[in-house]
Amino acid sequence: MHHYVDTIEPVGSKTLVQRFGLKASAATVRSAMGALEQRGLLTQPHTSAGRVPSPQGYRHYVNCLLPPPGSAAQHLERELTNLSLRWAALDDLMWQLARRLTDFTGLMSLITRPARPKPTLQAVRLVRSGDRLLVMLVENSNHASHLNLRLPHEATHELEAIEEWTRDQLAATGNGEIDWLSLPPQLHLSGSVLREAISSHRQSTAPIESEAVFHGMSRLLAQPEFSSSASLQPLLELMDTQPAAVVPVGNQQLGGVWIGAEHPKSALEGCSVVQATYHSSGEGIGQVALVGPMRMAYATAKAAVSSVANHLERLLC
Repeated sequence: MHHYVDTIEPVGSKTLVQRFGLKASAATVRSAMGALEQRGLLTQPHTSAGRVPSPQGYRHYVNCLLPPPGSAAQHLERELTNLSLRWAALDDLMWQLARRLTDFTGLMSLITRPARPKPTLQAVRLVRSGDRLLVMLVENSNHASHLNLRLPHEATHELEAIEEWTRDQLAATGNGEIDWLSLPPQLHLSGSVLREAISSHRQSTAPIESEAVFHGMSRLLAQPEFSSSASLQPLLELMDTQPAAVVPVGNQQLGGVWIGAEHPKSALEGCSVVQATYHSSGEGIGQVALVGPMRMAYATAKAAVSSVANHLERLLC
């Protein structure tokens, strides 16, 4: 892994024996690499070439083999102590930190402004009042919204069943989402009314997309993996329209590292994103991230985004 990150060249068994002084023959190492390839952790670009890590190999490395970040991370920590909100507005501070991150890692950096998290629907309560339907939406933020809808007369007998169905849906997904495509036909009338009401409510209360600053796009373009501009075109379009989408929130199992197709945006399927979360007063949540090829120094990247996130949190809380 380290040799490939340093040289960008497929690694052969002889190279590993010579560089790392392995007490094994090249044939033994080659056999071990073949076994790793069969497990999907390595891949061979060409028949006569050495091997390179696969996305699954990078994931195993990040999860199980990541070394300590080294002394360079401590140097970044010392640099950050010189940056303070007393001398700069938040936007200026974010820009300075993004630039430091890029200079330190050689990767593209991105920082989002703190924003309130999107509320998650937990329960739906329905109460009939004449020809009206009172809908209470209970969210995880200890907030309840009340909607007053016109209820079609033909749907009055469906209320108990539709409330039970939404309860089962929310319990099954666990993320506040309802799979309306699985709505039973006999609940179509009341379900259509409720679905439209919830969708309209979410649109009216949706938080403004978090603003983001980013730096180092030219560093990304300079990476050999992206020598073809076509390979980065989707990412460039995403950065123009939704830069905050580069740092998805959730999936704690990934540990803040999205590798290739793990990222929900297909524009980043050829990249890795390493991110850390910071909090501000007023329940705001922001993200600090680095974007680069899958061939990156993950230990350094994780330490760097964590240092910047911790520094921002100390300043903003």
